[in-house]
Amino acid sequence: MSKHFPLREAVLSWLEDAGSLSPTPQSSVVLMLLPHWDEVEEAVTAAAPREEHPDLYAKADRDWVLDHRTLLGESGLGEVARLIARGVPVDASEVADSFVAYCTDPAPPPERWLLLNGTFPRGSRVPLGQYTLQTFTQDELLQRVPMPALNGLQPRSLDLRLLTGAPFLHVPDPDRKVTRRTTWFDFTGPRAEAQHWQGLLPLMLWDSELLRVDSVFTVQRGRRFDLSPASVPLTIRVHPDRHGREEEIEVRDTGDFHVPATRLPALTAFCTAISAKINTIMAGENHEDDLPKERARRLERAARHLLAAYQRTYNDYGVWPVEADELLLDYVIALEALLRSPNDPHGGIVRSLRTRASALFLTPAHRRQARAVINDAYTARSLYVHGKVIQNQTEEQKQEKLRTLRLMTLQIILRWLVLTPSDTDDLAPLLDAAAQGTGREQRIDQPLRAFFTTTPPSSRPADITTT
Repeated sequence: MSKHFPLREAVLSWLEDAGSLSPTPQSSVVLMLLPHWDEVEEAVTAAAPREEHPDLYAKADRDWVLDHRTLLGESGLGEVARLIARGVPVDASEVADSFVAYCTDPAPPPERWLLLNGTFPRGSRVPLGQYTLQTFTQDELLQRVPMPALNGLQPRSLDLRLLTGAPFLHVPDPDRKVTRRTTWFDFTGPRAEAQHWQGLLPLMLWDSELLRVDSVFTVQRGRRFDLSPASVPLTIRVHPDRHGREEEIEVRDTGDFHVPATRLPALTAFCTAISAKINTIMAGENHEDDLPKERARRLERAARHLLAAYQRTYNDYGVWPVEADELLLDYVIALEALLRSPNDPHGGIVRSLRTRASALFLTPAHRRQARAVINDAYTARSLYVHGKVIQNQTEEQKQEKLRTLRLMTLQIILRWLVLTPSDTDDLAPLLDAAAQGTGREQRIDQPLRAFFTTTPPSSRPADITTT
C-alpha cells in the first residue's frame, strides 16, 4: 500500500472536502468540482495506467480518459461522499484503502452466481467440474463488494443476513460483459438453468428433493456485486422474541433440499464422481468419430429438458396444471435423447425406450415398474401432441404420474451416466443384450452395484443391494 500512498492521501483529502457540501443529494459533476478531485485523478492515472487497468478508462473525443462513472459510481466512492455530506459517520481510512485496492488490484474475471433454494452446511465448498457450490459467511460476502464500508449505511443497503449461508453455485464467465441490469430475464443468452446444467445436474441426482435456481447474479469480486434484495425469495417464519411473544421474521425461502453436515463428505464424493463422468462424455464433442459427438449432444439436451421441467415444478407434487403436459414432454424428450441410439431404425421408439429403461434396473419388479412408467408417459405424450386428452384421469392422478416420471427420469439419467462407455462403444446395444439376458451381470449389475456402494446418492435405490 505504501507505493500508492499519494492516491490514498488524495482520496482522504477529497473526502474531507465532502463534509462541506450541502446535505441534499449531490451529482457526480458537483463531486468532481471539489478542490482535491484533480489530485485524485492524477494519482489514479499514476497508480493505475490504462495499459494495466483499461476498465478504469473510457474513450472521449478520440482520447482515453478516466471514466468518472466507474471511479465515482461503480467503486462506491461517490456514495460515500454523499453520506459524509449528510453527516453519516464513515470510516474514511477504510474507504480510502478500498478505493486504492479497487483502482490498483488486477481486475478479476466476471463470474455467474446462481442462488439455489436449498440448505447446505456452513462452510460448504463442493467442486463440480468448473463450478463450485459454496456457502459464504457475512464477512466473506462483504469482501466481494467494491466498498464494504457502505454496507448498512445506505437507506436501501443489501441485507447480507439473507444471503449469509445461502448456497451459491458459481463459475468463472470471463466473456460476460458486466452490467448492472437484471440478469434473470437475460435475453442475451440461454436461461441459467439450461446454460449451467453441468453444475446443477450432479446436485439434482444426489437427492430427489427439488433444487431450483432462485436468482442469477453477475459478480466481479471486489468490483461489482449485483446482488439485489428483491431477487432473494422470502418467506415468513414465526419465532418467539425475548419476551416469549411470537414475532414474524422474513427469511430466505430455502425449499426442501437439505444437506446436513454429516452428509457433506458423501455429497462431495458423489458430485466429484458424477462431474467426472459428465466431463468425460462432454469431451466427446471434440472426438473425430460421430458417436461420441452425438452422445455429448444427447446428454446436454436431456439435461436441458430435465432442468426446464425442474425449474417449473414448485413442490414435490405440484406444477401448474396448464404446464403439466409440457413438463411431461420435457421428461420424455430427456429419456428419448439418452436411450435412443444413432443406429436405431425408424419406428419402434416406445418399445426400445421401455426395453432399455427397464434394463437399467436390477430386479424384475423394478424393471416392470420402469416399463409401465415409460409406457404411460409415451401414451400421454402421443395424446397431447395429437390434440387429445387422457380420459378418466383426475388432476391429482396426473400430478402423481408426473412425479413418478420425474423420479424415474432422475434414476435413468444417473444410471446412464454410470454405465455409458467413454470410448466409441454405444450403451444402447448393451442394454438391448441385457434385456435378453446376455452380459447383464458383468455389463450392468456389477458396475451399478459398485458405484452405488462406493459413491451412493442421498438414498440408495431400493433395487441396489450390496450382497
